[in-house]
This record gives sequence, structure tokens and C-alpha cells, in this order.
Amino acid sequence: MTRQHVLQAIAEYDSRGRDGFLGVYGYAPTPGYAIVHEGSSYDLPAVLGVAHRFATGRLAPSDEVVGSIGSAASILRKRGFEVTEPGGASAPAARSSSRTATRAPRTTTPRASTPRRTATPEPAPAICPTCSMTLPATGVCDYCA
Repeated sequence: MTRQHVLQAIAEYDSRGRDGFLGVYGYAPTPGYAIVHEGSSYDLPAVLGVAHRFATGRLAPSDEVVGSIGSAASILRKRGFEVTEPGGASAPAARSSSRTATRAPRTTTPRASTPRRTATPEPAPAICPTCSMTLPATGVCDYCA
């Protein structure tokens, strides 16, 4: 699942509204874990399930997403999203405060300056205009063909 798949799910969440989005896909509101994007909070299991649909063509059921929510949150953080945990705390802050051991300062040796490569955005996947499923490599929708 790429960042683009999650952004597609968030865009659909915004267009349908929370209750409409949860109702269409059969998810119940889940307090606790949330994705925060551009100042708005989104129900994490529902967005993940729909993003999984955009990535694979199969909607991930709620119990499947909730069962792996910790690893899913980690994946989302790697994709650049902010994920909050139950209690309203941001996950990275909660993890760093729970450490008991302190580390010694890290020493580094100076290196020659090398130019940094800029990140290239992921290409947007092709979407079927009829059913909104991600198209396979053939470019022909398996469901609508």
C-alpha cells in the first residue's frame, strides 16, 4: 500500500463524510487510533481498509485491520502520516517517553559534503473510471471488462 492509496481513501472519506464513508464500507467508529492529515482526523481502520482496496482490489474487513493496527500504524508513519494512539497522544511521542534507559550522545566524524537526492513522488496508480478500482498492469479492469 502506497501513500497515494491512503490519500485516495482520505479523499473519499472527505467527499462522503465520516458517517457516509463508514456506512458504505461497513466500518464502525473506532475511538483511539486516528490518522491526522492536513489538520483533520480520520478513523484509522476504515481508511486503512479502503486504502487496501485501492492497492489490492479487496476491501480489508474491520476485524482484519483492527487485529494488525499496531503494525499498520507503523507503516503509515513510514509513509509520512501522523498516527494518534488511544488517549489522544501522538504515537512517536508516547513511545519516546516510555523509554527508561538513556543513551550516550552519538559522536560523528565529519564527512565530505554530498548532495542529497530529493524524494520523487510516487506515481498515481491508474483507476478504473467505472468502479474506482486500481487497474492491473494490463490497464483493463478485471471487474468491468
